[in-house]
Amino acid sequence: MTRILTGVKPTGIPHIGNYFGTFEPALRRAGEYDEAFWFIANYHALNQIQDAEQLEHNTLSIAATWLACGLDPNEAFLYAQSDIPEVFELETMLNSFTPKGWMNKAHAYKAAADKNTEANKPTDDGVSMGLYTYPILMAADILIFDANVIPVGKDQVQHVEIARDIAQKINQHAGQDLFVLPEHRIEENVGTIVGVDGRKMSKSYNNVIPLFSTAEDRQNAINKIVTDSTAPEDPKEAEGTPLLTLFSLVATPEETEAFKSELEAGGLGWGDAKKRLGEKMDSYFSSMSAEYFRLMDNPDEVRAILRDGAEKVRPLAHEHIAKLRSAMGVI
Repeated sequence: MTRILTGVKPTGIPHIGNYFGTFEPALRRAGEYDEAFWFIANYHALNQIQDAEQLEHNTLSIAATWLACGLDPNEAFLYAQSDIPEVFELETMLNSFTPKGWMNKAHAYKAAADKNTEANKPTDDGVSMGLYTYPILMAADILIFDANVIPVGKDQVQHVEIARDIAQKINQHAGQDLFVLPEHRIEENVGTIVGVDGRKMSKSYNNVIPLFSTAEDRQNAINKIVTDSTAPEDPKEAEGTPLLTLFSLVATPEETEAFKSELEAGGLGWGDAKKRLGEKMDSYFSSMSAEYFRLMDNPDEVRAILRDGAEKVRPLAHEHIAKLRSAMGVI
């Protein structure tokens, strides 16, 4: 039995960078495994979002995104982290076996500590225990279901390695394989998705193209793509531009090559090229957008799907916790 597990933190509304970097490759690879687990990491999000209405909305939004992008809840498990209390019992167990020094080296904590040092503030200023122990809770998310493969970006590899190290430490202590040792998987053919300014697409840069929106709103974002001042009738240097890179995400290789040739030959202005991209993206995302908005207009349907997913996986979590309790002498 092979299992793939992916969690998404509901800290914002997804954009196309999230789609091509996380949602699309995860769904595409799911069929390679016997079971696929997709969860909304809403307790992780509490480190950043402590407004109740926003967190609930974002949680439903991420669930609706998975569904709109093609996840079939009858063929995979979709659930909210908060609906699996065994995860948090496991986190308590993992805390007892995790050296504090491992957390001192975790990327998120080190980044916060370094930022404080640069600002001449106390090292732990503004650092919550949720941030500090974030990798342990993530380890519990992974280990509770004996997931074999965890698709992650390069910045998340360390978290999977920590989960593996904790599992190995407990297995050695118990003298038995209480946990499967997870492995990370980086989608090598998915590079950094560029934003409208050529940098990595990120809300913090305000350079995103919305995943779910009206055609008009998406076009308005596309119109902000940075281009040079070459006149419409003149040949343009298209290779490596954000416009061509983004076009290639939603077009076939043949369509991308034809688009590139038109720009390089001259006669196609940047403005018209952006309209072409908008039309291509609208065609690519329109049905997904319609389903997303339908689901968000019916939040009880989304909640029911999440509850159903939790009911399916909780027996697995309960069985694992019972085995761990017995091995550790917890009665």
